[in-house]
Amino acid sequence: MQAKCNDTLSISVHRVLNDDLNEHGTVYGGRILELIDGEASIAAMRVARTVVVTASMDNVQFLRPFKLQDSMCMEAYVTGVGHRSIEVFVKVIGEHLMTGERFLGFTCFITYVIEDPHKAVPVAGMVPETDEQRTLMAGYEGRRQKRRASRQSEQQIAGAISLDFPWRG
Repeated sequence: MQAKCNDTLSISVHRVLNDDLNEHGTVYGGRILELIDGEASIAAMRVARTVVVTASMDNVQFLRPFKLQDSMCMEAYVTGVGHRSIEVFVKVIGEHLMTGERFLGFTCFITYVIEDPHKAVPVAGMVPETDEQRTLMAGYEGRRQKRRASRQSEQQIAGAISLDFPWRG
């Protein structure tokens, strides 16, 4: 069985408030990551229908800053599935609320993994319904292979990292 990308689509709008801003007067990057992780997890769970955990964020692109008097429209949908993994594409479209001008402010791919090692993704694949979805899904296998290669390299690095506190002697 396959699922349609639009069946996983999750959309929400966030108005930029003072508490979202950093010292530059733009939305703090960590705040954006928090918001999009929550949004994307909804899309992932619409496929998994079980608990998923964030495994990686790839191709993170902060394209344009968000400021006061902007809104952030977050859209997330599944672009690929593995045995226990689910790739979700997220974009954040900004709107200057005073002028109506819209802009692409952020994009990334987030991979979720089903928490229970005995469960698998219940769909065999995704069906794109728009040109955007077809383009993004066409690159899924390439991104998946890059993540695998990166994971091996990261394991080597992690093995070389000391867990000792240098100030304790």
